[in-house]
Amino acid sequence: MAEAAPATEPPLRRPQSAAELFRVFNRLALQGFGGVLPIAHRELVEREHWLSPSQFVELLALGQVLPGPNIINMAIIFGDRACGWRGALAASAGLLTVPMVIVLAIATLYTQVAEHPLAIGALRGMGVVSAGLVIAMAFKLRSTLKTNPLGQPASWFIAALTLALIGGLRWPLVGVVLGLGSVSMALAWWRIRAQQRTA
Repeated sequence: MAEAAPATEPPLRRPQSAAELFRVFNRLALQGFGGVLPIAHRELVEREHWLSPSQFVELLALGQVLPGPNIINMAIIFGDRACGWRGALAASAGLLTVPMVIVLAIATLYTQVAEHPLAIGALRGMGVVSAGLVIAMAFKLRSTLKTNPLGQPASWFIAALTLALIGGLRWPLVGVVLGLGSVSMALAWWRIRAQQRTA
């Protein structure tokens, strides 16, 4: 019996206009209750096919080392690459405009019910959902470690060390990003150079 052919990823495509960028980023922002990054992965990688999983990880890494919210940084960078400064404005406006109106309305309501047990319970539940979404996204993206120049063992070690330093020892995020991030970049650069010399 013939083996089934392996499933191939659909070809990547580019956004057709700044309006399309606004529409897609607005859609993902409106789904992002409790965390936008997992939704961004689903929309940009799985639904729109604008990015491959490895490209998404690279964009996320760049967004994390820049000051400001990760998803805003990613939207600006991706929008600029796709449609120039108009794309950067459209993607960031898509993320912010409608959600900002909703958040302002909810904030006004929340001031009236902040001490209510139902509101407190809802916020605690959303915290658990947020953590679950981030963990699910991490599992989806683990396949990108196969092509990472650091290699899987080093990547897993750095991830575990990051979790221990921030989650366990409560080290400041900035210090961990600057310290471990610098070491990771230097090690990746060294391995890429070594691969180029042996090629």
